[in-house]
Amino acid sequence: MAELDIFETINDLSEQEAQLYASAGDGGGISQADRDRLDAIKVELDRCYDLLHQRQARLAVGQDPDGATARSAEVVERYEQ
Repeated sequence: MAELDIFETINDLSEQEAQLYASAGDGGGISQADRDRLDAIKVELDRCYDLLHQRQARLAVGQDPDGATARSAEVVERYEQ
């Protein structure tokens, strides 16, 4: 996936996240389905940022950034901060 595509995905997910929070702000709170969707968005954003970091690291050491691959949610979510 090219960096432009990754950025577009990040922007789309961020917009979805903002819409969910905005709809929850109308006083009705947030439904379980919306909470589940927010959790899924968080994971997908983490995967996108991980892929961007992989691409940047490969470029930094003179490797082809297209060799970077998206890691599974299980791998990315186990990273320590």
